[in-house]
Amino acid sequence: MFRVKRVVPLFAVIVLGAPAVGRDDGRYASSPLKSWFESLHSEFGQCCTNADGYIVSDPDWDTDGVHYRVRIDNEWVDVPEAAVVKQPNRAGWTMVWKHYLDGHPKVRCFLPGSMS
Repeated sequence: MFRVKRVVPLFAVIVLGAPAVGRDDGRYASSPLKSWFESLHSEFGQCCTNADGYIVSDPDWDTDGVHYRVRIDNEWVDVPEAAVVKQPNRAGWTMVWKHYLDGHPKVRCFLPGSMS
């Protein structure tokens, strides 16, 4: 019984401390844009792959011509300039790579649509 009491907290620390895993399950392995998506980065670092990003519908993002904002989980989030991907958008869709801080969505990478 003593070992079980010691193992359970250790297991919880390992599970909670493990890094999050991306959503790439192999379905995009043959996409002609796979290597391009993998090369995308913002000033915050690599955006990861197309499987980690989310396509954003036109009503869920806007710009004043200088700054962007995007709706994530029904919350409008200002896109930091450092999160904007500077490469031309080969996919055409507006995309966001998000993370959460204190329960609120934040933008790691933002790829404006080609029509922006």
